[in-house]
Amino acid sequence: MPLLLRFCQVRGLFDMPNERKVHHNKIPRLGGVLFAPATVIGIGVSILVMMALKDNWLPSMAEPALFLFFGMFLIYIIGLLDDILGLDAKIKFGTQLVASFFMPFCHLYINNLYGFCGIYEISTWVGYPLTILLSLLIINAFNLIDGIDGLASGLGVIALGVYSYLFASLGSVVFTVFAMGLLGTMMAFMYFNLFGNAKKFTKTFMGDTGSLILGYSITYLSIKYSMYNPQVFPVQSCPILVAYTLVLVPVLDLVRVAIERVSIGKGMFTPDKRHIHHLCMAAGMSMHKALVFILSLQFAFDLLNLALFKYLSVPTTLIVLLNVAVYVLVVILLKKRNV
Repeated sequence: MPLLLRFCQVRGLFDMPNERKVHHNKIPRLGGVLFAPATVIGIGVSILVMMALKDNWLPSMAEPALFLFFGMFLIYIIGLLDDILGLDAKIKFGTQLVASFFMPFCHLYINNLYGFCGIYEISTWVGYPLTILLSLLIINAFNLIDGIDGLASGLGVIALGVYSYLFASLGSVVFTVFAMGLLGTMMAFMYFNLFGNAKKFTKTFMGDTGSLILGYSITYLSIKYSMYNPQVFPVQSCPILVAYTLVLVPVLDLVRVAIERVSIGKGMFTPDKRHIHHLCMAAGMSMHKALVFILSLQFAFDLLNLALFKYLSVPTTLIVLLNVAVYVLVVILLKKRNV
């Protein structure tokens, strides 16, 4: 990381302050460049371990791994170009769309809703488009919520920590190492992001490179865990609820902001100060208090949904409706404090 920060300083690759951003100094913005290599190394190590443990394991995993690498490579390159050159939003979205197609290409798609809205098994004709749509949603959710120090990475740490535990409990070495490798990288990044000194150029942002890779990786893990495939993993109790819960705050924030922008005649991706971290700071919170509040909100949703589903047997559909109601109430209260 220090070498990368030095490179950004020499090349002038900074995120500059403006009226929409909360920082007041120029900050190196390529911290996320290390996310993809760290993830690839983690996957490579796990593949070597599995090859040593199981015969004929590699051929069955070669195609899915190849498509994952292709998708991640596209996301990585487009994020890097955007951080260095600045790209049109349509080019970024188009590349994200292409990368999202690699999910069903490697036979990874939503094939069961586990009773949500009364729906269980779904066909590939529905599952493929739904998977692509959800991929775009999660990728952009993490990309657009990356507005204050530690927020996108903190939300990522929560999700990756849970997935590390879940895949380990299922005995999946590959996906456990995948999640844990990115988790370790994310925690190292958070140190420089939260505690680095902007004036000494020891502070960094993940940039689009990092937030897009983070979103794409969590999308992959979410769909892998949610997919009904008893030949690979034991049948879980509504894994799609787990996957939804772990990205709840960034996804609901993206949907809400998009609806608000469209309702006043703006484009969905028009930059403004409507995201939840903006609302928190407008309500009088410091940046660090806003970070703690939002991460606590995500953690509270995690515990709430666990209690409702596992211990009270509340239907998934009602849990989702309750989540939306609670989130909307939080937003209303934040906006009232801003008045």
